Amino acid sequence: MTSTDARVATVATVEAPDASEAPDTAEAPDTAAVVDAYLATVADPAATPERIAAHYGERVDWMCADNPAVPWLRPRATRDDVAAHWRELREHTVAGAGGASVDALVISGPEAVLTGQLWGTVRATGKSFRSPFALRFTVEGGEIVRHHVYEDSLAIAAACTPGE
Repeated sequence: MTSTDARVATVATVEAPDASEAPDTAEAPDTAAVVDAYLATVADPAATPERIAAHYGERVDWMCADNPAVPWLRPRATRDDVAAHWRELREHTVAGAGGASVDALVISGPEAVLTGQLWGTVRATGKSFRSPFALRFTVEGGEIVRHHVYEDSLAIAAACTPGE
């Protein structure tokens, strides 16, 4: 069984993998602490975009479904880009009319996957969106260096589109 198989087995079944083939989890507490701190910062209404971005490495692999109808959804590459994402999100959505909930958090070594729901209201159109999401983080050196989000970007784009 490869380490990837062990990770899937940990999530998909209750059968424990052979301990001699289990992935290295020495970094798991550090990963958990980084993810917990990030989530606490994002949940703090007083957190600035720069404070949120401080959880990320100077270089970051930020992947999402790029859509020109959604001003804040596009790939990012630096900590400054991450801060810009949060500024753009705040600029284009109604404060207090959005949020996210986490249903599950799975950590294996430097990897973390969160699943949940996100929602918001677009300022320009007054339309609301709701989407399930999965977010994959990789943590290295106490910083998030990978942020891959999978969400219903079509629903978010529809909320950003006037009319209909």
